[in-house]
Amino acid sequence: MVSESSADFPPPGGSGDFPRPGALPYLTVPRAHEAIEWYTRVFGASLTAEPVVMDDGRVGHAELRFPSGMIYLADEFPELGLTAPQEGAVSVSLMLEVADTDTVLTRARLAGGSVERWINEAHGHRNATLLDPFGHRWMLVGPLTGKLPPPRE
Repeated sequence: MVSESSADFPPPGGSGDFPRPGALPYLTVPRAHEAIEWYTRVFGASLTAEPVVMDDGRVGHAELRFPSGMIYLADEFPELGLTAPQEGAVSVSLMLEVADTDTVLTRARLAGGSVERWINEAHGHRNATLLDPFGHRWMLVGPLTGKLPPPRE
């Protein structure tokens, strides 16, 4: 399920124009195959390679490249102490730089994400915060537009 848009990004690894950062988010999610599809469709991410699928069907490792970063993710492995966030218990927020905050927030909301903070312009960016269907909080950060935010739906 490698996205065709993956050709738009340089190859992964420590060489070339896209070195991996020193710290990289590794998310544990329920339903990893669904999460991969959601992040690809909503945020424009692309798989760097096919996910590593364990004998029991769970995703053991997947790498998703975003236009401005990268994450790893895997299904829950409670036997290893790896569980997804529980409702109301998010401990980490992921900041994602986007070209158009309004468009990405709308796409996320229509795909089942829940808005935690509506669009606003502060600190030099157009911001919004959402919770994805897999329990992770995303802080969208885009360029200022000088426009009033659209009415909250």
